[in-house]
Amino acid sequence: MTVVAFQGERGAFSEEAIYQHFGSQVDPLPCRTFEEIFVAIEEGRAEYGVLPVENAVAGSINKAYDLLLSHDLRVAGEIYLHVRHYLMAMPGTQIEDIRRVRSHPQALAQCEDFISAHRWHPEPWYDTAGSAKDLAEHPEPDLAIIASKLAAEIYGLNILAENIQDMRWNITRFFVIGYEEAPRTDNAKTSLVFAVPHRPGALYACLGEFAQRGINLTKLESRPRRNRPWHYVFYLDFEGHWKEPVCQEALVGLLSKAAFVKLLGSYPAAHRPNGDETY
Repeated sequence: MTVVAFQGERGAFSEEAIYQHFGSQVDPLPCRTFEEIFVAIEEGRAEYGVLPVENAVAGSINKAYDLLLSHDLRVAGEIYLHVRHYLMAMPGTQIEDIRRVRSHPQALAQCEDFISAHRWHPEPWYDTAGSAKDLAEHPEPDLAIIASKLAAEIYGLNILAENIQDMRWNITRFFVIGYEEAPRTDNAKTSLVFAVPHRPGALYACLGEFAQRGINLTKLESRPRRNRPWHYVFYLDFEGHWKEPVCQEALVGLLSKAAFVKLLGSYPAAHRPNGDETY
């Protein structure tokens, strides 16, 4: 089966994203850090990796974008996962028994209203799924966990409440990364990173290469250059495949005006949820 690396323990939201994209016939490979996802692919222990890059509530995940710049892997796909938080505890535990709730700090923050309403004490932990794993190995009668439904299934915990996040609009975007280039499709999206010369109008000129050809940009974000203080790189997504003639023209124009350009990949665009959808 296809081996796909992800960050976190078994049952992490990244593992849910793997199944959503690849289906059930896949072998997920847990990694301790984002860096280990890249290493696992480079060493041949995994064919692909699933890397979270952006959340609709919290914004971009800077570490992920820095790693995409420093490694030579391709973006071969994208996933939009609706993050649903579940409250779980050891079998036999009732919700009135709970005094403490444990999870990753971000998950605790995303469920702050629910936790406060029950007057529970939040306990930050290193990982959502890791919290579930640790409770299963070391039961505590007054402790509940916030994690994915998959984590409850893997570690044999009972779900006490579901969809407890404060904001229903909690979507995480993932990149599928690997060495293979994705097949060309009509609904393609392209991601790249570039830097501009330090002179007036440089960024305007670079973006004009897309605007004058009617190419729609879906993301533009700056990040500090790690090797040059007070200089920046720009991560950009646009609609279209880099092999399409009009996109190739824009990229040639960008190369003539930018300080450097790195193409991260063209891939089939995933369905991006919008505000009209309900969950």
